[in-house]
Amino acid sequence: MKECSCMQIKLLNEIEKQKVSNLFKVIADPTRIDILYTLKDSRLSVSEIKDKLNMSQSAISHQLRVLKDVNLVKDERVGKNIFYSLSDNHVYDIFNQAIDHVREEECNHE
Repeated sequence: MKECSCMQIKLLNEIEKQKVSNLFKVIADPTRIDILYTLKDSRLSVSEIKDKLNMSQSAISHQLRVLKDVNLVKDERVGKNIFYSLSDNHVYDIFNQAIDHVREEECNHE
């Protein structure tokens, strides 16, 4: 009889666990979810985000700084303007999968 050779799962190290935990804590804020959703398909300036979300510029700037600190958004200076976008496709995928999961859950309960 052959012995089962199961692959051992590599656990996250402490730094990785902390980073993943921080990422989910940041995403968990409803205002930040609004900002990420607004940036989902295009890059926008603080002013454009402010107009879309009907929030103060200082509130938007603060939340963008938090999102930038955990590498969920990036900024790009064009002349005097700074435009924000999702950092990369991973952020887009994480965000879209979360939305799909919630919407699927809603459909299953109807």
